[in-house]
Amino acid sequence: MNSGRDRPRPFPLLIVAAALVLAGGSRIHAQRGQGAPAAPPPTPRASAAIDLTGTWVSVISEDWPLRMLPLRKGDYTRMPLTPAARKVADAWDPARDEAAGEQCKGYSAAGVTRLPGRVRLSWQDDTTLKMELEAGSQTRLFHFRPGQPPAEPSWQGYSTAEWLYTRVPPRSGELRVVTSRLRPGYLRKNGVPYSANTTVTEYYHRFTAPNGDVWLTIVTEVRDPENLQQPFVQSTHFKKLPDNAGFKPEPCSAR
Repeated sequence: MNSGRDRPRPFPLLIVAAALVLAGGSRIHAQRGQGAPAAPPPTPRASAAIDLTGTWVSVISEDWPLRMLPLRKGDYTRMPLTPAARKVADAWDPARDEAAGEQCKGYSAAGVTRLPGRVRLSWQDDTTLKMELEAGSQTRLFHFRPGQPPAEPSWQGYSTAEWLYTRVPPRSGELRVVTSRLRPGYLRKNGVPYSANTTVTEYYHRFTAPNGDVWLTIVTEVRDPENLQQPFVQSTHFKKLPDNAGFKPEPCSAR
């Protein structure tokens, strides 16, 4: 019978085995690290909270005289104007705007969705939603991955967009659009002014009525401390039309 001193000692062998395992594990780990990269996140188009694409027509059930009839000079119903803004609006002269080639002053992002007509929404690419409007033949672009804003302001400004989700699943929510870099123009076509420092924030909601009609509501908040004593908020309603609905852009008019 062998004594304990005569038994083989496995300790050095265990050390060698462990070293081999660790070395192999390191190689395996390195190999795994070189595997296929993680899938990129879904694009704003693929991850849309709601489907806004299609053609929509404005349904004017409120403020009908203000939106359907020619606006009278001096009619500033429910507008929280500063004294300076009221003075500018009182001097409104549509003939002067026409002569200056500024017929589109009332068709900017600050107020164009309030004008009657159809709008058409489509994806320009996977990260940019496009809105075309019959009123004034205007086009707006909503950038989900914004870049450098343009140096020059414009009637439609520069709009950044993001989805706001309310529950998952099923996915739902709303679209928020913030627009700046606006060229000074009119909140209403009768000369109510907004300045270059104006910011327009919009919330786009889609819902289906019990009869199956699909509706779009746009809640708009305009902030302009130079011309408004407080934020100016309005809601505008549209109903979805069939896919083959007509679309007839119209030129800007100063009146």
